[in-house]
Amino acid sequence: MAANTSKTARASVRAGQAGQGGALSVLGEFKYLIPLAQGRFAYVRNLTNGKTHHLRTDSDAFVEEIRTLAAAGHGAKIRAEIAGLDQSFPQDGWGTTEKRLVDAGVFES
Repeated sequence: MAANTSKTARASVRAGQAGQGGALSVLGEFKYLIPLAQGRFAYVRNLTNGKTHHLRTDSDAFVEEIRTLAAAGHGAKIRAEIAGLDQSFPQDGWGTTEKRLVDAGVFES
């Protein structure tokens, strides 16, 4: 994994490895998304396989990565995280990102 992951991604993951089995966490909650460039990109932490992907938030790859996580039972937490990002950074378009994911049927069970 290290050879295919940027130094910044590895550093971001290491920074969050204070506990919780190595997953990014803040106050005991896993973080799936690390927003970048005013919401245009994000690191997506896939807790099912331990990989972190750098993806454009309006790409099909981002939708499919979130779909994979939602299918593994993480959809509600990811949606809450996106809503929190939208509330904290309304100018970054996280509401649009969430709408795109909903329209793609990502969060449907």
